[in-house]
Amino acid sequence: MRVNLVAFENGVGNSRDILLMREALASLGCEVTVTVPTRHARRRRKLRLLRALCRGRLALARRRERRGVHAAFDVAVMLEHIWPEELHRARRTVIVPNPEFFDRHDRSLLGSVDAVWAKTRNTEAIFGALGRPTVLIGFDSVDRASAGSRPERRFLHLAGKSRMKGTARLLEVWRRHPEWPPLTVVQSLARASPGASAGNVTLETRYLDDRALQALQNGCGFHLCTSETEGWGHYLAEAQSVGAVVLATDAPPMNELVTPERGLLLPAAASGRQNLATTYQFDAAGLEAQVGAALALGPAERERLGAAARAWFEANKRGFAGRLKDALARL
Repeated sequence: MRVNLVAFENGVGNSRDILLMREALASLGCEVTVTVPTRHARRRRKLRLLRALCRGRLALARRRERRGVHAAFDVAVMLEHIWPEELHRARRTVIVPNPEFFDRHDRSLLGSVDAVWAKTRNTEAIFGALGRPTVLIGFDSVDRASAGSRPERRFLHLAGKSRMKGTARLLEVWRRHPEWPPLTVVQSLARASPGASAGNVTLETRYLDDRALQALQNGCGFHLCTSETEGWGHYLAEAQSVGAVVLATDAPPMNELVTPERGLLLPAAASGRQNLATTYQFDAAGLEAQVGAALALGPAERERLGAAARAWFEANKRGFAGRLKDALARL
């Protein structure tokens, strides 16, 4: 099967998605071509006239297919956005969306795709309600575990380039508790707003190579994942891959990846909308209570939660290619 994997590179989550999807499709015997839209193409997808022209081009391609003239690809798999200029190049097209980034331009083209592949049950419900054939494939993340690592009684929060990790509110709460263990926050310098300094907070804004970041992930026994929303949540999955005790927002889809059986959930309330996604803010008092609960865990309970998190990560990784195979068959 010839697959055109269409997505833009951003150096973070989207780039991981390309790598993981390409590897999984290749493992199924697909011949995968990666098409990375240019900066101009990223702007052009928002042009109404271009979208109309591309819908017409797609209709023409479908008529040609009925006459036995096939497109260059069997399937186009589009990540995050619907890329109008690639629609006509495949016999079937699927979108693997992140609801928080699926904007009105994408919605105008939703009728042009054959199926939605959902990373989470939350996404499955959102797009099912929009009337498109929707299949839950879940997703995959990179295994960050290092053999022989010894996690310390420290907390880690990976904000990266995202504006939706609840970082500023997390820092506000941490500054009120100088008695808490050290917290390391990894955040892009362009996004950082550290506020007042605190003796138990390290804000890491310089570039960390992959080895240094992996050492942090394995060296911190507690990972704080205070997301407002997620399309999948690589840092939630990666935290579980290292067997950390994960504290995550108790709202969809974050509480799909982290459950009470393998982590600690932070009470949260809806706070707004980001395109098709509902955003949530953790409750400050709830965070304080759950940090206290994390610190009160004995070694055996920490080991149990970490082992359950690792077991989920391994089972999810094993099952991803199979779920993709089933989704392709349904096309």
